[in-house]
Amino acid sequence: MSVTAEELERERPYLMGVAYRMLGSASDAEDIVQEALLRATDQRELRSLRAFLTTVVTRLSLDELRSARRRREEYVGPWLPEPVFTRELDAPPSANVEHKESVSLALLVVLERLSPLERAVFVLREVFDLEFAEIADAIGRSEAACRKLLSRARQHIEQRDANRPAHVGAQLGVASAFFLALSSGDLNEVIKVLAAEAVATTDHGGKASAARRPVHGQLAVARFALGLFNKAQRFAPDDTTTPTLLNGAPAVLLRRPDGVLETAVVLRIEQTAQGPRITAVSMFRNPDKLAALIDACPLSLRSR
Repeated sequence: MSVTAEELERERPYLMGVAYRMLGSASDAEDIVQEALLRATDQRELRSLRAFLTTVVTRLSLDELRSARRRREEYVGPWLPEPVFTRELDAPPSANVEHKESVSLALLVVLERLSPLERAVFVLREVFDLEFAEIADAIGRSEAACRKLLSRARQHIEQRDANRPAHVGAQLGVASAFFLALSSGDLNEVIKVLAAEAVATTDHGGKASAARRPVHGQLAVARFALGLFNKAQRFAPDDTTTPTLLNGAPAVLLRRPDGVLETAVVLRIEQTAQGPRITAVSMFRNPDKLAALIDACPLSLRSR
């Protein structure tokens, strides 16, 4: 007996979670998930629908990762993962990687440094808590090989130079202070919420005006962010800035007067020795990466 459309749709959020963490691209993840669901419609007497779909999505993602790396070498300017609204990627939390952190831009950038197989094993084990036997079936390797791949992946992850994310309440407070300071044009107040080693990175893909290289340092980042917001406010009314949550982090969407989404700004707020501070400001201006956000309904920055 073949699977029903309802059964397949129930698996879509889980599969999107796997594919997005594997690829860092929501649009590519959607294509792969759709292909996997189509393949499942031709199957009969599956022992486990989820296991079958996990294997298909994982193997398609591995193929895409290998080709995507070549494309990213030709990408104009800094490359960042495609931003997503976190609630679209619901998944069970892991004992080792917090759910929201598993879709953070910081972690996704680090995952780019792993081999495709290391990334697959890390995602399936650390985020989705699959057994090694299930992972071995999904990637076509032995359980022993999967354990070695996970060990290497963990070493790469642990080597990243980053503080832990601040508590969610502190993140919201710092984000509110940052955006308020930008709106008022107060440089000193902007500096107060930035870490000394703060970095601002703009992903433009050569399709929008932007800083060609990352901006480093508290003062430089503060001036850069103020310049961006001053320009946005000069050409757009106040209601074209929309607070939201992207990749589990506070963010704001900047729109033109005609409503077109022009920039998404995502903050990385970590617990430093000086308290919760913004360590990274990620700005997305490539229209291709903003496309998936245009019709989505943003979440409120206010805590519930």
